[in-house]
Parts: sequence; structure tokens; C-alpha cells
Amino acid sequence: MKIDSLGIPYFTETDLVKIIQDGHVNKCAQLLCEDSQEIQKFNQAASRFGRPLLGVYKPTAVSMEQFDNVAQLEWFMPDEYRGIDLYSILVPKCNNQKELDRLEIELAEYKRRNMTDILRYMVFLVDFMREQKIVWGVGRGSSVASFVLYLIGVHRINSIQYDLDFNEFMR
Repeated sequence: MKIDSLGIPYFTETDLVKIIQDGHVNKCAQLLCEDSQEIQKFNQAASRFGRPLLGVYKPTAVSMEQFDNVAQLEWFMPDEYRGIDLYSILVPKCNNQKELDRLEIELAEYKRRNMTDILRYMVFLVDFMREQKIVWGVGRGSSVASFVLYLIGVHRINSIQYDLDFNEFMR
């Protein structure tokens, strides 16, 4: 497997042969493959027999920021979460002025970095995991420095209580 500069994985003919030999032929149609004459021949034959075609990897000339913006639009997230007001969800979870101040600072930074859709997705993801009774960890790494992620429920570490610097997370 190869990975391009945007982090998109794609597979060579050799990778595909190994996947098939390992008994995972049904997964091949879900992969992007390096464009080659052999892949084109395979797709022609698959088309004739009504079988799924292999996806062909095509490099794209976009910046990482453009790619991220498009990828965020493609996330599976119900429409009701796309337009939620983060303030109306998070402010009631604050217990004092110190928490409200921290919330304001963090939300402003998320907004400045064009990351509010990620927060909305995290609200959806946490709600989904709770509904499905999926267990997730207490918290790991620098994400525990985000009070907003604590309020959403991504982790269970109150960064204000432990005096964790939000900037550690946003590096």
C-alpha cells in the first residue's frame, strides 16, 4: 500500500494479489488502486461480467486545507447536527464563570481555525456511541487539555480542574 501526500491510501497490483490470496477478494472493490494497464484490463473484464470495478486512484492537485474542507463535507453526520449551535449545547454544562470564560476562549480558537464542524461531528459521535452503548476511553494525549471536548463528552478529564493548557492541544 502507498499513501499520497494527503494521506489517501492506494494499492498496487502486488497488494491486490496479496489481498486476494489472503481470502479478501470481496474487499477489493472498496479500495483505490494504482492506475495500470492490468487494472484497466481487470475492470473491462469485471464490467463484462457485471462484477464490481476496482476504484482507480487519481492524484489530486489540491492543498491539504482544501482537501480537509471537502472531506469534512463528506462526513456521515445527520443534518440536524450540521447546524447545531454549540453554545446552546455547551453553555448549560458550565458551572461557573471560569468555565464559561474557558469555553469562550476555546470556541473562538476552534472557530478561528475553521474547526467548528469537527466539534459538531464530535457531538454526533458521542451521542451515537451513547445510544449504541459503545464504551470509549477516559481520555488520552493532548486532547484532554480541551475543555470543550470534555463538555461534549469526548473525554472525562476536566482540563480546568487539572490546570491543563489548551494550547498544548492546539499545537
